[in-house]
Amino acid sequence: MSRIANNPIELPKAVQFNQDGQTVKVKGPNGELQMNLHPTVELSNDDGTLKFAPATNGTTAMAGTMRALVNNMVVGVTDGFEKKLNLIGVGYRAQAQGSKLNLQLGFSHPVDFEVPQGVTVETPSQTEIVIKGADKQLVGQVAAKIRGYRPPEPYKGKGVRYADERVVMKEAKKA
Repeated sequence: MSRIANNPIELPKAVQFNQDGQTVKVKGPNGELQMNLHPTVELSNDDGTLKFAPATNGTTAMAGTMRALVNNMVVGVTDGFEKKLNLIGVGYRAQAQGSKLNLQLGFSHPVDFEVPQGVTVETPSQTEIVIKGADKQLVGQVAAKIRGYRPPEPYKGKGVRYADERVVMKEAKKA
């Protein structure tokens, strides 16, 4: 059984925390995030230390989940989150243009991806994409959508992959 809910969250000095009923707001140098707590979870703030506990009819599992989500919010507004993607393939390239990401992935047309607000996309080289933001879920969702345009295929390994992803190659069919 997980005991994540028992670990308190220490708020850094640069973070402002505000709770209004079940709504939690966290503000820091990288932005502001907001979330609604589950009704079966109780949150107490003791001078910058957040403690989570299940309500009378709640479970420790949900309290642990809410604690992890609030901790991700605190880490996001202080340090931020980052995902890196690599493009593998001849002619595959990416170019960031303001709030759009222009991808050429071997299709007969370029793919224009509209970057949502709260996320920044950088292209240090033509085959690298760096996605940054304060919301961990949104950063991961944007990375998954971009990867979904051309996932890595198992025979040549071409496609969009995470920087730490390992693609298991298949052997070609023999005659």
